[in-house]
Amino acid sequence: MPISLQDKLVVAISSRALFDFEEENRAFEAADDRAYTALQLERLDVPAAAGCALPLVRKLLAFNRGGRHRVEVVILSRNDPASGLRVFRSAQHHALPIERGVFTRGRAAWGYLNALGAHLFLSANEDDVRGALAAGFPAARVYPDSARAAGSHPDEVRIAFDGDAVLFSDEAERVFQGEGLDAFQRHEHSNAATPLMPGPFEPLLRALHALRTHSDEGVRIRTALVTARSAPAHERAVRTLMSWQVEVDEAMFLGGLDKGPFLRAFEPDFFFDDQTRHCESAAGFGPTGHVVHGVSNPARAAGG
Repeated sequence: MPISLQDKLVVAISSRALFDFEEENRAFEAADDRAYTALQLERLDVPAAAGCALPLVRKLLAFNRGGRHRVEVVILSRNDPASGLRVFRSAQHHALPIERGVFTRGRAAWGYLNALGAHLFLSANEDDVRGALAAGFPAARVYPDSARAAGSHPDEVRIAFDGDAVLFSDEAERVFQGEGLDAFQRHEHSNAATPLMPGPFEPLLRALHALRTHSDEGVRIRTALVTARSAPAHERAVRTLMSWQVEVDEAMFLGGLDKGPFLRAFEPDFFFDDQTRHCESAAGFGPTGHVVHGVSNPARAAGG
C-alpha cells in the first residue's frame, strides 16, 4: 500500500519561510541563480538560522509524539535540488523531522499543493501565494523579518486570523470599501442571520479544529479571530462560525483599532491578514502572513 497523507494536517513551506535565507536571497537578486546556488553550497555545513515560521512548524510537528503521525510538513521551494541539500541539513540541525521536499529551480512551486493535499502554504514568493490562493489553497506571503514568536507557550499552537477575505469571503469588505462604514454596518446588521461564504483560510480553520481533538496529549491549539469589525457587525461573524460548527477561542472586535498591540498580548505563532497595513503592524509583534486575496489585493498588471 502506498503511503498517504490524506488523514494528516499537511503544511507546505518554502525554504525562506522556514529558514533565514535573506542574505542568500540578496545574492540571487544581485546576480543570478548560479550565484545563489554557489553560496548555498559554500555554506552547506553551516546551518541556517531559524526563519519566521520555524517556531510554528516545531510546535505542529510535536503532534507526532509517541509514534503518532498527525502533521506532515513538506518543503516546497523554488530552490534547485543542490541548494535543497542545505535546507534538509538545516532542518536536521534544528531537530525538525522533515523528510519530504519538492525543489523546482525557479519554477512556480504551488502546482504541487494538490498532490500533497496541503492545508496551508507559506512562502516568501508572492506569485506562488497568489497562484495557490487562486487554486483554492490557504496560502500566505510571509514577512521574513517578522518578530519571532514568543517562547512563553511551548505546548500551545497559537494562530490568529483576520475575518473578512481570510476566514470569510470578501463580500462585506467590498461593501465597506465601495459604500463606507455606515453602509457596511447596515448590511451586516440586516444579514446577521445569513452566514458569510467561506474565505480562503476556512479549510485551515477546519483542519485545526479536527486536530484539536488530540490536544489533550501534550500540545494544544488556541485560535483567535482578530477583526476590525465592531458591534453590530460582530454578530454575523460569530453566527457564521457557529453555522460551520467550528470554534475559535478568542474573538477581538476592534472597530478599527491597531491590531498590533492586541496580537502582542495574544502572542500568536502566526497571524494571517489580507491587508498590508495590518500585516506591517502585526509583523512588529510576531510572525505574519499576507493573504494576497480579495478586493484589497487586485490582480497585478501583466509584467508588474
